[in-house]
Amino acid sequence: MIDFFNTLLYPIKLGEAWVMWAFHWVFEKLGLSGDWAGWAWALSIVGLTVVVRILLIPLFVRQIHSSRKMQLIQPEMQKIQKRYKGKTDPESRQAQQKEIMDLYRRTGTNPFSSCLPILLQSPFFFALFQLLNNLRAQAEGKQPGIGPITNEVALAIENSTIFGARLSDSFMSSETLSPKILAAVLIVAMSATTFTTQYQLMRKNMPAAALDNPFAKQQKVLLYLMPIFFAISGINFPIGVLIYWTTTNLWTMGQQFYVIRNMPAPGSLAYQAMVERDTRKGRKTKHVTVPGLEESAEPEVESAKSGQRQQPKGKKRAKGSGGGPRAGTGAKAGPTKAAAGGGSQPGKKQQKPKKPPAKDRT
Repeated sequence: MIDFFNTLLYPIKLGEAWVMWAFHWVFEKLGLSGDWAGWAWALSIVGLTVVVRILLIPLFVRQIHSSRKMQLIQPEMQKIQKRYKGKTDPESRQAQQKEIMDLYRRTGTNPFSSCLPILLQSPFFFALFQLLNNLRAQAEGKQPGIGPITNEVALAIENSTIFGARLSDSFMSSETLSPKILAAVLIVAMSATTFTTQYQLMRKNMPAAALDNPFAKQQKVLLYLMPIFFAISGINFPIGVLIYWTTTNLWTMGQQFYVIRNMPAPGSLAYQAMVERDTRKGRKTKHVTVPGLEESAEPEVESAKSGQRQQPKGKKRAKGSGGGPRAGTGAKAGPTKAAAGGGSQPGKKQQKPKKPPAKDRT
């Protein structure tokens, strides 16, 4: 299984090896050779990480759009869950699932769509990790070289140092103080950037409705557990891998800061800040909508102005008859002429009373 996995990652590792070697060639031409060779290889790792992250920007943008769609449908999702709260019978569960799937279908969302870009990024990260983690084995001839990173080049990388530490040294494997100090600084930087990235995502770019659910509570727990996990596992990482992790975390933090400022999630604190900035500049804020979400809104039956229910009117009732009460007068209307004089059949024309003779009037 491991051999199959390594075979799948080989083309990616080969491409990353060429990029790393090309960056080293550039830095060597700039004068970073001899005693500065370690810095040339360290900066090559930084350059390789930046190139990989640039290539993954389309996947990152796709992930952002998918996450925003899921956040926008959360209020409607909570309405569905509230309607079926406490109902555990199979019919209610099936009806709830049907409404949720219909919501996904109308809005074109998928709960796994925001995770898919992360999964597609994983092979690039695993390949880069293996490329840096296997340098010592390649230098010792235990593993073959890959592309331009031959066994001789890997040995040259192993012999180069930065602050007195080799790129393959780790906090636990080194016996001198310099590699331990450098590894400890990089571990702290890696853990701090991981925490900052997750913190600004949860506190600034998530609406209140999205924070009030079990998934958000799990993310809050991971917010504090992930830096601890990286700190514990980082003591076994080579310094070259720690440089990679710190660089990619700094890139993620900057990239996310730009997205939160310019493409915040609706209803979040960052979105309110963007609206205020646009208002001060006299610029209209472009609101994000999800097609199909408006179809789930229930039609209002009540009158918006009076708050009373509108009653249907029939044609005869609206027009009324000759002496009948007008629509809407109700019981307050006084007696009509027809009621006082015996009434008349509706629909027939009333006859005027005849005038008495002249002599009777006198």
